[in-house]
Amino acid sequence: MINQVSDGDVNALIDEYESLYRFTDVAAPGGEKRQNVLDAARIELGLKRFLEAEGCQAFTTNFQTLHGMTQLPGLAVQRLMGQGYGFAGEGDWKTAALLRIFKVLAGDRPGGTSFVEDYTYHFSPGNDLVLGSHMLEVCPSIAIEEKQLIDVLFLGIGDKADPARMIFSTPAGHAINASVIDMGDRFRLLVNVVDAIEQPKPLPKLPVARALWCAQPSLATASEAWILGGGAHHTVFSQALDPDDMYLYGEMNDIEALVIDEHTRLPAFKDALRWNQAYYRLKR
Repeated sequence: MINQVSDGDVNALIDEYESLYRFTDVAAPGGEKRQNVLDAARIELGLKRFLEAEGCQAFTTNFQTLHGMTQLPGLAVQRLMGQGYGFAGEGDWKTAALLRIFKVLAGDRPGGTSFVEDYTYHFSPGNDLVLGSHMLEVCPSIAIEEKQLIDVLFLGIGDKADPARMIFSTPAGHAINASVIDMGDRFRLLVNVVDAIEQPKPLPKLPVARALWCAQPSLATASEAWILGGGAHHTVFSQALDPDDMYLYGEMNDIEALVIDEHTRLPAFKDALRWNQAYYRLKR
């Protein structure tokens, strides 16, 4: 499908990019990496046509399988997530499906929803932080900037051309970070309530879109509870949904829902895991 996209379609999409985004010098018209932006637009059109033809609402990619692509689809995936498609990287179909579900649940509510992972941590007494991001693919629905920045930078994974991507940060406010786990006899929806904060200073050497947050009740407790609950590496971050939405969704679909929030204490959380295990085993 990518190779069947016409130059006219690509040019029309580039015109849309020009109206919506800012560009670095290398990505702007006449820039040395402008062709990479054109290639990203072609990939977006090809991916969307494939998804529409197959009736798919969510998808995943793998940087080891990029047949027919000149670059890893970063900008294309970001824009498709912004249009409501579910996505997760590296073949993670469960998180891709969860993102699509969250997009539908959020509807027209304020706040965005995106695929992320715990990209790195800031350890400081009384101010432990998590930086949520991914190599390229973070949804612009969570961006604080009115016009996101498009850049083309080196990526050492995938053995392809340098990919185009949007770079932005996230507004402050309450959010959730969720993972879905296959427990064998059921699915578990594990949720951490977090407080997103505005980026305190520029991060010029981190050329990816990102969210910065404080985990409730603390990073130490949230991390241990997350591991005990079997939380995954990839997550869905949302400023549009809250724990009540998670409990309701779990009840509607017979999914175990566990929430880590300001009230979480590890002994009680361990008890909840034991009780839930007994409940679902007896129910089965």
